[in-house]
Amino acid sequence: MTYNKQKAAAILLADGTYIQGFGIGQEGTTGGEICFNTGMTGYQEIYTDPSYYGQIVVNTTSHIGNYGALDTEQESVAPKIKGLVVRNFSDIYSRKTAQGSLRNFLVDSGIIGISNVDTRALVRHISQTGAMNAVISSENTDLDFLRAKLAQVPNMDGLELSSFVTTSQPYEMGNPNATLRIAVLDLGVKQSILHNLVSRGCFLKVFPSWSTYQDLKSWKPNGYFISNGPGDPSVMSSAISLVKTVLSHSEPIFGICLGHQILALATGLETYKMHHGHRGLNHPVKNIEQNRCEVTSQNHGFAVVREGVERSQSVRITHVNLNDHTVAGIRVVGKPAFSVQYHPESSPGPHDSRYLFDDFVEMVKKYV
Repeated sequence: MTYNKQKAAAILLADGTYIQGFGIGQEGTTGGEICFNTGMTGYQEIYTDPSYYGQIVVNTTSHIGNYGALDTEQESVAPKIKGLVVRNFSDIYSRKTAQGSLRNFLVDSGIIGISNVDTRALVRHISQTGAMNAVISSENTDLDFLRAKLAQVPNMDGLELSSFVTTSQPYEMGNPNATLRIAVLDLGVKQSILHNLVSRGCFLKVFPSWSTYQDLKSWKPNGYFISNGPGDPSVMSSAISLVKTVLSHSEPIFGICLGHQILALATGLETYKMHHGHRGLNHPVKNIEQNRCEVTSQNHGFAVVREGVERSQSVRITHVNLNDHTVAGIRVVGKPAFSVQYHPESSPGPHDSRYLFDDFVEMVKKYV
């Protein structure tokens, strides 16, 4: 369907909050868990990040679409968000290298959204009340219709979503003659993560989320990478079992975001659903091992229970989020295994944490 900036639209939150605006993207109705990202740039990377599957994203920066869309800025083949909420939406763009408008990008991708929303007020509301389900509609703004649609949206707590965004078939990436072979468990991996590993001389084979340890091991990798992704980690028994087996063989392993939570669960720790999560490009993290701070890119709604790590004899905290002191990184004692609760590939975001890929490569080299 064609885009009409004057088409009336509305969003209804689970707590009854009702906001009117104008439709953007494809005309229709959509639902998911509403969350917000505080990044000033990188909207296309955000929309195509598989970790956002099942979620409606609120952009806190007030102007969206003003630099258009570009194929090289996608983290997956298509947007994974369920819906979009913005303040001012731009039909035109000024970047010369852009391949088209964000308007056309959203329409072509079937993304339903709403503009002319006071996103600052909405974000304050979510910050105070917590993440919750919501519906957006640009085809019917009737409250009874929206309530009926909202009742059909599943709760994120206890929801497995990686199987919806993982690759359907294994594939390889990089130089086949490279010394290091890394098996990637794709729980919703971002392409920039894979590029960071390949640029450091790794040959990758990316496996679907339901793959077993033997599936990965048969490729004879030197190390294992557990990716980011959407959903509740506590219900992902297959991935947890795989990581437990890798740990039992003392093979090198690195996890990011959901992969971090899976590593924690595999060591007997627990995770929990956060009040409203961390999503943005400027989250301060302290590296305890190196006594240095990093500005990081983050996107997660679940976290590792800190008290459990502090009591553990087999896992130690390596990084801490300086905003709320949540666990931002762990290392398994006596094993070549570590993980972080943020995105060192930083696409978008600062590059303070890309050293973690170097650390992983150096660790793997010791086991070749």
